[in-house]
Amino acid sequence: MISVRGLVKRIGAEEILRGVDLDVASGETLAIIGRSGGGKSVLLKHLIGLMRPDAGEIWIEGQNITQLSERELAAIRKKVGILFQGSALFDSMSVAENISFPLREAGERDPGVLRAKVREMLEVMELEGEEDKMPVNLSGGMKKRVGLARSIIRQPSCILYDEPTSGLDPVVSDSINRLIRRLQRRFGVTSIVVTHDMKNAFHVADHIAYLHEGRIYFHGTVAELQQSSDPVLQDFLLGRSEQGAAVSSPPS
Repeated sequence: MISVRGLVKRIGAEEILRGVDLDVASGETLAIIGRSGGGKSVLLKHLIGLMRPDAGEIWIEGQNITQLSERELAAIRKKVGILFQGSALFDSMSVAENISFPLREAGERDPGVLRAKVREMLEVMELEGEEDKMPVNLSGGMKKRVGLARSIIRQPSCILYDEPTSGLDPVVSDSINRLIRRLQRRFGVTSIVVTHDMKNAFHVADHIAYLHEGRIYFHGTVAELQQSSDPVLQDFLLGRSEQGAAVSSPPS
């Protein structure tokens, strides 16, 4: 579904991505983990053309998107939906209007079609009866669900999640994780979940990629990550800083 080769991105004087190589198979859920500020969200935005790389290639279903125009990228964005970290709902629009926005932007004007599509998305997200509410009246978990409904209403083949459980309590986080899995099963979508929460990563992922110092340091199954004795991976999994790891290491 997605193949990334030698991706490099500098922001100002800082090199955020230093040659990322990554493959994502159709229908799988990949969790991208790493430290805060380590480039996870930057990588995600490249996958939908919201950021342009300084070097490297991004292939989506066999097409290199790095040199496409905005008009050409529109076709790619039909295939790839994204749930932004803050849900990014339009405050002046109701739940139904937010969800139907991508269809209306694509030219759909039939009220019956729009209502039917919104109704289907509300059922999938377990938000029946909430279509007339405004974002200000929604809980954090409901906002995530509305944002997710908007991202999948055009039935993309891939969904990108940027910290989908950020700011949510453990119970709501668990419901979002279950929803991600349910969407994968129901629609057969490929999912990429950016997170720094290991519990969430283990819950939703088929494979995990660890972004470390601008490169993919590890890419494998959940079991392979959990069983790894690599000190860099262990420090991250146990939440140890490099300094703390050095202090706690036994003398040689």
